[in-house]
Amino acid sequence: MHNLIELERKYCADNYAPLPFVLTRGDGVYVWDTEGRQYMDMMSAYSAVSHGHVHPRLIKALREQAEQLTVVSRAFHTDKLGAFLKKACLLTSMDKALPMNSGAEAVETALKAARKWAYKIKGVEKDKAKIIVCEGNFHGRTISIISFSSEPQYRDGFGPLTPGFKMIPYDDTAALEASITANTAAFLVEPIQGEGGIIVPETGYLSRCAEICKDNNVLLLCDEIQTGLGRTGRMLASDHEHVKPDGIMLGKALGGGLLPVSLFLARENLMDVFQPGDHGSTFGGNPLAAAVGLEALNTIVDEHLEERAETMGDYFIRKLREIKSPLIKKIRGKGLLIGVEIDTRQVSGAHACAVLAEHGILTKDTHENVIRFSPPLIINGFQIDWAVEQIEKSLGKLETQDWKKAAG
Repeated sequence: MHNLIELERKYCADNYAPLPFVLTRGDGVYVWDTEGRQYMDMMSAYSAVSHGHVHPRLIKALREQAEQLTVVSRAFHTDKLGAFLKKACLLTSMDKALPMNSGAEAVETALKAARKWAYKIKGVEKDKAKIIVCEGNFHGRTISIISFSSEPQYRDGFGPLTPGFKMIPYDDTAALEASITANTAAFLVEPIQGEGGIIVPETGYLSRCAEICKDNNVLLLCDEIQTGLGRTGRMLASDHEHVKPDGIMLGKALGGGLLPVSLFLARENLMDVFQPGDHGSTFGGNPLAAAVGLEALNTIVDEHLEERAETMGDYFIRKLREIKSPLIKKIRGKGLLIGVEIDTRQVSGAHACAVLAEHGILTKDTHENVIRFSPPLIINGFQIDWAVEQIEKSLGKLETQDWKKAAG
């Protein structure tokens, strides 16, 4: 194990700080390290493994397609892409989809679409379009996306940054309304802020945002990369308020935990601003990704994973709230996207996650004060009971520790 960690440290860029063990196998909600220790995966790779590790249906789809045709240029039609995009559009009530790979690419696609729509359809003066975003957002790590991040570290040292964005507080419809001008192209928002700390806005926030955008001829773009595909107990988190955005970004779980697959989906008159040559991707929409993506969507529907996320999420939150610990400040979430805010005067998020790992629970803190619990959507009640038991034991241990000394 230590040799593998040292090998990675020697040759890999130092842009992550992983916990000191090496994972080698996964199955369902569990993973194992090289020492044979079993852990429950409470991160699901930020929702990318919503179906569970090595789901047999997805592995079968991957294997069968890999033996037929894997990657060809979008300069040619294939027999898999159309069915995949049709399913995605039907499930999200969108008209068209543009396939990419990573979530950040889907967001970049949405930004390009919004700007071109502003110039070609709305009539905004050339290079004057503005896109409104929220404080605490996380949409990826490209230069343009970090340009509208409110996290100083994401921006530090990467300038000059991309202009054309206006930042407002999250969960503040008055701020949105006040920020709109004749040059506003779009409002880009996460229905629930994931990396921002599992921040769930007030009921009615998104529906009011939709009304404001419609009244002002502004596009509503919802980043559902982490919140979509059943994670919050609905196919899309925006479905909780019966909101139909003008554009949606999907990723993570779309690849079934096997491949990077993402989509920008939109209503027709927004997507139709693209012409051949405007945008593209070598791997986006390849037959292997399309086959896995279609099976990932079918599996979510066939196995009722969104309903399961709602039921198990309600149960998980209820059990977490039964834990009596002075370290817990707040518990919030929707479906199986749950955050436990801890008192960082008593413990650090990183140390809490290290102790959770000792008790067989793998997860990661965000913003140092929120421990996230977002397991695969296939998790059952018995597994949640076990997890809550270990979480309670971990908190008990942390209460008795001098964490600064324990963390080294």
